[in-house]
Amino acid sequence: MSWHRVASVNEVPLDSQKLVDVENTPICLVHAEDGDWYAINDVCSHEDFSLSMGELWGLEIECPQHGSRFDLRTGNPNALPAVEPVPVYPVKVEDGDVYIDV
Repeated sequence: MSWHRVASVNEVPLDSQKLVDVENTPICLVHAEDGDWYAINDVCSHEDFSLSMGELWGLEIECPQHGSRFDLRTGNPNALPAVEPVPVYPVKVEDGDVYIDV
């Protein structure tokens, strides 16, 4: 495993997201309304559009381009037009810092 520090917990308030880059991979880091942290690939599988620009709906993020929603836990699409999942990544929080394993 290769953990990368991507933010401090103070940088991403509850129920918000932030675009981070890990080894040239754009990732949408989410501090969800359930208090947990999630990391999902930032590129919509339907069309190359940034998910971090979208809106959170519980444990889903909506692509602002065409409205596809992706489950933050699995990367599976829950609304059309996307039918392919996007990768998700393990997240851990230690000493006030957020880390992602890519």
